[in-house]
Amino acid sequence: MKKAGILALAALMSLSVLSGCGKFEETVFIGGAADLEGKTIAVQEGTTGDKLATEEIKDSTVKRFKKAVDAAVDLKNGKVDAVVLDALPAQRIVEKNRELMILGEELTKEEYAIAVKKGNKELLDQINATLKRIKEDGTFDSIANAFGMNGGEITLPQSKESEYTEELIMGTNAEFEPFEYRENGEIVGFDIEIAKEIANDMQKKLKVEDMNFDSLLGALSSGKVDMVIAGMTVDPERLESVDFSDPYFNASQVVIIRKTSYIDGSSTSSEVSE
Repeated sequence: MKKAGILALAALMSLSVLSGCGKFEETVFIGGAADLEGKTIAVQEGTTGDKLATEEIKDSTVKRFKKAVDAAVDLKNGKVDAVVLDALPAQRIVEKNRELMILGEELTKEEYAIAVKKGNKELLDQINATLKRIKEDGTFDSIANAFGMNGGEITLPQSKESEYTEELIMGTNAEFEPFEYRENGEIVGFDIEIAKEIANDMQKKLKVEDMNFDSLLGALSSGKVDMVIAGMTVDPERLESVDFSDPYFNASQVVIIRKTSYIDGSSTSSEVSE
């Protein structure tokens, strides 16, 4: 009986411990960008969000990830306080994780462009010519609509085999929906379709090399890839090592937080986008 009583008590204690496991008590409250000071911020390594969190958010602890979705997992689990990420990829993450939300306040305004090796004017001119054409003939808007970037459903464009044999190699990081991501084992996205248009105009076959974001410019400089299209923002530091095309997309950085973290009327007031 004594032994049975001890076992029963142990079982009761175990049940009590288990019942508390996984329960996250919110202690961080964020209403706007000013509330990020001193917080733990998750970013995708090497991105504009990484630079912003490191240089602009005072006393922050920056936790870097190779994939934005992994940053979101740590946010959900209470291991970080917020994620700083580009607006459209952030929106896709929130759509799939209803316990998360986006602060309505944008941290930056920026432009995406296509990177080529320093001095490769011939390829740069060809890229710019294609960007100009697809914006004028409606192809650009059609691609954006196909990936739900103007609202509406996502309808992936039908993939067709290129008739060309010479390759144009694109470097990207397929962790950035809707720009580049994996669907049924295939790399798809807005940037991929833009790259296909460039390759076709050059009478070449597109080859996509997927790698970590922070490895892309090194791969470009070493000649492993011909161009980089990866939702990449033009900034002075990057312009020192590569050349950029004309801008093709206006973007911004936003903040993802847990819904339980949100407090209206905190040090910075902002609306919420879900």
